[in-house]
Amino acid sequence: MTRRSYAEQRPLDLGFGVWSVPVPIPGNPLGYTLVYAIESPRGPVLVDAGWNHPEAWAALRDGLATAGIDVASVHGVVVTHFHPDHAGLAGRVREESGAWIAMHEADAAIVDMMNGVPSDVRGSFQVDMLRRAGAPSEDLPEGPAADGRQDPPAPADRRLRDGDLVDLPGRKLRVVHTPGHTPGHVCLHLEDADRLFTGDHVLPGITPHIGIYPFDRDDVDPLGDFLESLTRVGELGELGALPAHEWTFPDVAARAAQIRHHHEEKLERLLALLAERAEPLTIWETAAMMTWNRPWSELPPMLRGMAAGEAAAHLRTLEVRGVLRRLPGGDRVRFQALES
Repeated sequence: MTRRSYAEQRPLDLGFGVWSVPVPIPGNPLGYTLVYAIESPRGPVLVDAGWNHPEAWAALRDGLATAGIDVASVHGVVVTHFHPDHAGLAGRVREESGAWIAMHEADAAIVDMMNGVPSDVRGSFQVDMLRRAGAPSEDLPEGPAADGRQDPPAPADRRLRDGDLVDLPGRKLRVVHTPGHTPGHVCLHLEDADRLFTGDHVLPGITPHIGIYPFDRDDVDPLGDFLESLTRVGELGELGALPAHEWTFPDVAARAAQIRHHHEEKLERLLALLAERAEPLTIWETAAMMTWNRPWSELPPMLRGMAAGEAAAHLRTLEVRGVLRRLPGGDRVRFQALES
């Protein structure tokens, strides 16, 4: 199956009291977020809410109406992770309905931190991080909003942990903590229907962005966490997958195994590239050598920054595995392959 444009999307009754509602992401190649509504006697619970934009809000409101749901009746919103195409409209839904917002405690803490930091400070953080990675001046944003980021999402009312049951009367919706894409990313197992809402963790045709922020952190390993999370999701079996983008698919375990294989191959290629270089490389130099969906020279600065975050995550995993060393010094960290 290939990805269809947003214009081709319609709300769908997926059975078992579950609807999918496509919500557009204006100006983004992903096109749309699939928001899910799960029926319950106390009112529907949404899985994610979509991008905070008037067009997105109209699509969510009207899509729910197609399913016979008044947005004012929504009981709660479970956010799979804090990114704006998932959490952006959660605050608006809460304003309209009085619904609670729930997310994993790790992402809830990030949202609280983001809401407490002025936009100019966030912009300065971004510029400093890019400089330390080795980015040239032409790839640095020129202002706090130069990277196109939205304001932080609404804070959570409820904080979730792995294994929790979501407040969904008459149903069993269990939290499965799947860190990697974000520290608090969760999948949600609808146990009474053998389905898994996968958020961005397992997608049918693409792989999620796995980055490390700041790029030069040495106390976390998001790619390692992601690979472990894929293994855990695979152990749930051949559940039907309800992802946040693209399309639904029947076997989450098989797709999780494919994504694990993809990243292991990427790690092998990166290590081989580093082993060929006598001199250590910055994060930016490493990212420029890696394979992306288009040549490095054609990537705009924002996408180069995302690529650098992903390169940093792969470098960190190789460092954790003991095949790469970090060479701090000056204002830029460098990495070098260890002799085998």
